[in-house]
Amino acid sequence: MRCSSLLLFWVLIQFMVRSIIASSPASASASAPTSASAPQVLAPYCEDKCGNVSIPYPFGMGDGCYYQDPNNNFKISCDQSTTPPTAYFDTSFPVFNTSLLTGEICIRRDISYDCYGNNNNNHRRNYTALVNIRGFTISSTNNLLIAMGCDTYVWFTGVRHGKPYQTGCMTSCGSLEEVSEDACNGVGCCIASLPDEVTNITTTIGSFSNHSRVPFNPCSVAYPAAVNEYRYHKMDLSRDLDFYMKNRIQVPVVFNWAIGTHNCSVSQAKGNSLCKSNTLCVDPPNQDGYHCKCQDGFTGNPYLPRGCADIDECKESNECEKPEYCINQIGSYHCKCPKGYHGNGTRTQPCSSDRKSWLIPVAATAGVAGAMIILLVIGFYLYWKHGKIQHKRMRESFFRQNGGLLLHEKLSGRKIDGLKVFTAQDLEIATNNYNDKYIIGRGGFGIVYKGILGNNQHIAIKRSLKVDPRQVEQFINEVLVLSQINNRNVVKLLGCCLETEVPLLVYEFITNGTLYDHLVDAVKASILTWNTRLNIALEVANVLSYLHTTISTPIIHRDMKSMNILLDDNYTAKVADFGASRLVPEDQGQVVATMVQGTWGYLDPEYMQTRKLTEKSDVYSFGVVLVELITRKKAICYDRPDDETSLAMHLLIKMREGELLNILDKTIVNEGTIEQIQQMANLATCCLMVKGDDRPSMKEVAIELETIKRIGSSPWISKDGSFQEDMSVSESLLEGYPRSGTSGCSSSIDIDLYNPRLDSILADGR
Repeated sequence: MRCSSLLLFWVLIQFMVRSIIASSPASASASAPTSASAPQVLAPYCEDKCGNVSIPYPFGMGDGCYYQDPNNNFKISCDQSTTPPTAYFDTSFPVFNTSLLTGEICIRRDISYDCYGNNNNNHRRNYTALVNIRGFTISSTNNLLIAMGCDTYVWFTGVRHGKPYQTGCMTSCGSLEEVSEDACNGVGCCIASLPDEVTNITTTIGSFSNHSRVPFNPCSVAYPAAVNEYRYHKMDLSRDLDFYMKNRIQVPVVFNWAIGTHNCSVSQAKGNSLCKSNTLCVDPPNQDGYHCKCQDGFTGNPYLPRGCADIDECKESNECEKPEYCINQIGSYHCKCPKGYHGNGTRTQPCSSDRKSWLIPVAATAGVAGAMIILLVIGFYLYWKHGKIQHKRMRESFFRQNGGLLLHEKLSGRKIDGLKVFTAQDLEIATNNYNDKYIIGRGGFGIVYKGILGNNQHIAIKRSLKVDPRQVEQFINEVLVLSQINNRNVVKLLGCCLETEVPLLVYEFITNGTLYDHLVDAVKASILTWNTRLNIALEVANVLSYLHTTISTPIIHRDMKSMNILLDDNYTAKVADFGASRLVPEDQGQVVATMVQGTWGYLDPEYMQTRKLTEKSDVYSFGVVLVELITRKKAICYDRPDDETSLAMHLLIKMREGELLNILDKTIVNEGTIEQIQQMANLATCCLMVKGDDRPSMKEVAIELETIKRIGSSPWISKDGSFQEDMSVSESLLEGYPRSGTSGCSSSIDIDLYNPRLDSILADGR
């Protein structure tokens, strides 16, 4: 007997120490309360139900749907994977129900069990703690602390008023015959009660003899449970560890909640009370914080702004003589007799007729109201019609301003296939009103959008940044000429739209991006083998030769660069962006005087100095593209030495110094094409001659590229086939060649207008 007493005393001391350690963090947190934050506006997408459980505010699911209180947690999560969906409090506690009226929330918690096997083997303890639900206290009136077992003692430890709190009970029995069938009377089952304001409850179970004397009862069980949901059965004593491992037993537990930590007077004085219009603030007994409730005559959720709605007493049973005599008021109602009658209109004081006519004023009121409604409808219709007419006139004005009548006149006088004049509405629908996500390119001359027509045809729409109204006729002529270009390596012009402030050009859509995109991206560049790059160069050269010499009205592209060379899925080159191109009139030979336009790094230096555009300007720009193909370097890069900022100068200097191999793209050098690469580099130097007359024509360039493809020879290329740079060509090119440089790196700099300082810039080498 003495040994048993000593053992019991040691167990009690151990549990008390554990409870003090476990409860100290909660005590610290309770000592520094903070005031509730200001009421929030509920997001419009918030739902108030998860499965069969209602989730009223201040509880809620998702950001913006619950009250964010620094002292309490009102967030509910909804697991849609179950049927029906399951609501969880604090992500782990299933919610049974919530109540705004009583300020309670009922959640489900696992029970705690302590099981032993035969001969005390397979000992398994499971201390399931009720996690401290921040700011919520366990309800003393709606919960019981229950323990079941025949060799069992249970401690429930927690925190109350910032200090450790302990309670518990013990139970024993000699056999199942001693235990009541369904009543907890102290034999095989014991109950402990709870005071108010207890938090952070932890359940600890022990056994005096490890259940060795009660083999019919292998497990001790303990849990807090809601009074109305508590169910005790004698058969529970015979459950073993396997049963509890296979079946997750959960019981409902009721918690009290409130808003904040201050009472009504303090919260209202601070101006952060959730109790607003048509509500009352109520201090809950024995608990910090406050509750809100709707005033008499109102119903709804008192925690939401304007959440308490007026009760329409006229739709319910009331004292009025007839339903039509009832007039609802905010928070109440009253009975009123109709015109022509007098009295209170109630069942006890009914209405009596005063024989006065009420038809005339009612008819007059209805007539005035009807007339006002008709006038409003007519006014809105006229306003809408006027706006539609103005919009139509504006589009017609743009159409005439942009040469629409001239285009119709020219189209009626000749047979032109494939050119379509799109309406502004067609392209607005195709681009979702020019949504930014449809933008696929920006440049010095405009913005390019991707569009999808009604027939599911994908198109590219170019919107210019500016237009010169004095050149409308020239623009129309160029549209007609460009639409007739029939070359597989030219992006097809499908049509135009002239109903907008700036004319829009519609092209076929090319799917695989630009040559520039593939060169600057290491992964994409690895797909561009030497043969693919050589084919691209040959295709572009043939296109420029075709534009310069084959078509009836020659075209100078004027902005040839890798960004204006598109690639389809088969890596076939498609020359695009003729926004800066110029037609060459028959009476002006191959020279057109114009303002300097183009992209820095690709601009012909002779063109910049003389402002005279020739087909050799395209040859120079194409030479830069050739250098990009073999080096994968950008046309302008300020990270290179000052005199090598431009890629053209970079190539010429490296060739002069015998270091061409050092700047080549290693992926194509490793393909064993040194001879062809050397020949293309020499061809590029010929295209980059300062004087246009010293450059080959695009037809000659195309022939030379065809020769390079066959490892041939040319009057423009060294014929020894060895890996030696053409020193004489490089030296002659470097004489007087423009240089520039600052810091940083860029692919290009657009020049839209001639700059008079360019001559001085070229002269002083900056």
